[in-house]
Amino acid sequence: MDIIPAIDILEGRCVRLYQGDYQQSEVFSDDPLEVARRWYDDGARYLHLVDLDGARSGEPQNLKVIEAIARSVPVHVQVGGGLRNRNSMLTMLGAGVSRIILGTVAVEAPQLVADICAEFPGQVLAGIDAKEGKVAIKGWLNTSSVLATDLAQRMAKIGIAGIVYTDIYRDGTLQGPNLEALRHLAQTVNVPIIASGGISSVEDLLNLLQLEPLGVRAAIIGKALYVGNIDLKTAIRAVSYQDVTIDRGTAFA
Repeated sequence: MDIIPAIDILEGRCVRLYQGDYQQSEVFSDDPLEVARRWYDDGARYLHLVDLDGARSGEPQNLKVIEAIARSVPVHVQVGGGLRNRNSMLTMLGAGVSRIILGTVAVEAPQLVADICAEFPGQVLAGIDAKEGKVAIKGWLNTSSVLATDLAQRMAKIGIAGIVYTDIYRDGTLQGPNLEALRHLAQTVNVPIIASGGISSVEDLLNLLQLEPLGVRAAIIGKALYVGNIDLKTAIRAVSYQDVTIDRGTAFA
């Protein structure tokens, strides 16, 4: 299982939100590039970047910071936040990132997602952020009537490379991931799932590892890394030495 550190960027700084609430943000660094280099030095192969300003405004706002990380840190960078039209998607892919994450547009313009998937196979992930099973959009400010599992099935059919699933009520809370929801989602679709939200300990990661045979192939860790609950090197070693029978596929090889 891949362990993916999260770098959430708000006004050019590395922050963490509580349950996606912009009014409850905690600044951890004024230099996201320095943070990215730290996680690379600790063994990360992937980084998960979120442009929080972009998610709120509908257009990427922290492109320079994101491009600096993608160009100078030798890891795979996946980025979400504000990618709601073709131009912004192409701009982000042109900035050197490995994968883009599409959330709001997956609900509002699925054909655009299908077109981008066809044009950039393996480089497009669906971001499904759920509140009580329903998909939140526009920086988590609105909750749609679309069920997370229904959206996941639609995205799988159009060729998405994987799904980043976040339980919003767990995000930033350090209360542990929603294992039941992740299990149900993984059993619903045949694409790799990246778990996000609530991971607070190595024990949480080992619990997630038991879902890897079902398709939960990676875990995003945010606040637990920044407050010291999880040491990245220790976490990577912990999931690397477990004896779990899996079919790794190719998306996260």
